[in-house]
Amino acid sequence: MKKSRFSESQIIKILKQQETGVSVTDICREHGISQGTFYGWKSKYSGMDAPQLKQMKDMERELAQYKKIVAELTLQNTVLKDVIEKKL
Repeated sequence: MKKSRFSESQIIKILKQQETGVSVTDICREHGISQGTFYGWKSKYSGMDAPQLKQMKDMERELAQYKKIVAELTLQNTVLKDVIEKKL
């Protein structure tokens, strides 16, 4: 996935500009982004503040760790089942 040239805090600031009454077209022109990018950001970050964004990132990181643990345990379980079946 391509890394954005804007940080999450910059994205939130850009989205706040629309709340102040600046048109989407002007915002996109000023920052060099497409309207699709703007609305994609809006759907993902709408209504967030910096602390909420930090909390979301922490939760995503924690979820990734849990997914990794589940994948490892599933693999171990499958291997153990195969070994037991071969012994019988």
